[in-house]
Amino acid sequence: MSRIVSFGEIMLRLSPPGQLRFQQARSFDVIYGGGESNVAVSLANFGLPAEFVTRLPDTAIGTACLQFLRQYGVSVDHVLLGGERLGIYYLEHGAVQRGSNVIYDRANSSFATIQPGMVDWQAVFDGAGWFHWTGITPAVSQGAAQACLEAVQVARSRRIVVSCDLNYRAKLWKWGRPAGEVMRELVSLCDVAVGNEEDAEKVFNIHASGVDVTAGQVEASKYSSVCEQLVAQFPNLHTIAITLRGSRSASHNSWSAVLWRAGVLLQGPQFEITHIVDRVGAGDSFVAGLIYGLLQDRQDAQHALDFAVAASALKHSIFGDFNQVTVAEVEKLAGGDSSGRVSR
Repeated sequence: MSRIVSFGEIMLRLSPPGQLRFQQARSFDVIYGGGESNVAVSLANFGLPAEFVTRLPDTAIGTACLQFLRQYGVSVDHVLLGGERLGIYYLEHGAVQRGSNVIYDRANSSFATIQPGMVDWQAVFDGAGWFHWTGITPAVSQGAAQACLEAVQVARSRRIVVSCDLNYRAKLWKWGRPAGEVMRELVSLCDVAVGNEEDAEKVFNIHASGVDVTAGQVEASKYSSVCEQLVAQFPNLHTIAITLRGSRSASHNSWSAVLWRAGVLLQGPQFEITHIVDRVGAGDSFVAGLIYGLLQDRQDAQHALDFAVAASALKHSIFGDFNQVTVAEVEKLAGGDSSGRVSR
């Protein structure tokens, strides 16, 4: 099978143990993570050839990050070495009515200082069949946005499927141009788009009428018009998925998604996740599940959607950014077995 390539920044993630607040912490759990690398790891766990492209500092920390990716079977053959530092993000896990909190420390990171022309995209895409990026990448810096546009243009010229996760991050769009303006050029070249219940509104001012995400209830049927408006603005899109999170509290969410194809809106199963271990990376695990499902059978969109929702529901039970679950575990949940019984 052709390789799936993703491109973006991977960071050092520092989290106080358990649900401690930052000011209570005397130690931090240390792992690595980032939207596009999360997708690559999930796909590798599912047995697909996945490659992650980024820029890391040529230091012991950069080497540790590469080793972290390699242990999951992700190819890092085209990772660039250079720059001064690895980006960091601090994650404080929420609980009950206290939401989680993220603080970024990624200014002037190796990836933030990437420039167009540094990556040989023609070499990267040899043998590739799918390219994935997220809205986080062009938000990081102007150079990252330009490098991402280069990648999308080359991928499209080579008839490689291009997918994007809109992934709006208000804390990152600081370098000058507004998100909607930058993202419009990039998304216009994509085949598949994914977002959460708010991304289309925050990036392109496309609203789901009658929806209040803060109330904890998200109606799937309301998102048909969102998909239709996206396709009207971006006619190259043939597949659109939107994840639907109903936040009852920081510890209890409902989770589902819809998938739009050729004017038909499919609805995935809904899960009540009552004891969240770690919700970071859930959207990325959904994207990976969707890519996997579509590659297995491009005609069975409902199965791909059900697989993606189940995979991302399981992610909420896994600590860290990466969704470390197997195809068999996902298929079991997608098939209706949510008992959580011990496997002996």
